[in-house]
Amino acid sequence: MTILRILAAIFLPPLGVFLTVGLGGAFWINLLLTIFGFYIGGIVHAIWVIAKHDN
Repeated sequence: MTILRILAAIFLPPLGVFLTVGLGGAFWINLLLTIFGFYIGGIVHAIWVIAKHDN
């Protein structure tokens, strides 16, 4: 499942975060990063959130 979330984070960062934490604050931060042109920042943030919550 983690590989699927990381692939989703690469192609659509908010989706990877949503699959990990739902509609929490991290999702909205990631969505704003992605929308306002920081696509690479969105990817980095998404992978960080996935790694942080992967137990």
